[in-house]
Amino acid sequence: CIAFAACTPGKKSDSDKIGMEDIALTDLSGMAIDLSQYKGKTVFINFWATWCRPCLQEMPTIALAMAEFKDQPIVFLFASNESLEQIEKFAKKQSFEFEYVHSTNLEALNIQALPTTFIFNGQGELRFAAAGYREWNDEASHTLIKSIIDTNE
Repeated sequence: CIAFAACTPGKKSDSDKIGMEDIALTDLSGMAIDLSQYKGKTVFINFWATWCRPCLQEMPTIALAMAEFKDQPIVFLFASNESLEQIEKFAKKQSFEFEYVHSTNLEALNIQALPTTFIFNGQGELRFAAAGYREWNDEASHTLIKSIIDTNE
């Protein structure tokens, strides 16, 4: 089941048709990331930008969720379509130990707002998509993440 919360109530998104293979990412050296390397793991991708205040406010809550699930089969990726230089500069100023990546096809994913988070199960199926700020360290979010991790077997 996929949940999608958009800024415009009732507006349907095409995000439920997105597969992991549709997401084009590179590492900060510009090398393509093959998301199939994470087969068997839950993949949490947060789309953000350095200028996005809700994105920055959400990051500490994601860091807490990462700590909660550090021993679980889950990968957290932080994707921005800003320049590699902007992402690197931002990362160096932060205390978060995030895996920052560059999104090269953000527009093709039909992302309407930032932050947007996609969570894929271990089979690469999109199980959750939501636009907007979320408290990722609360009980409801932990239950959501755990339920997706539990479908990896």
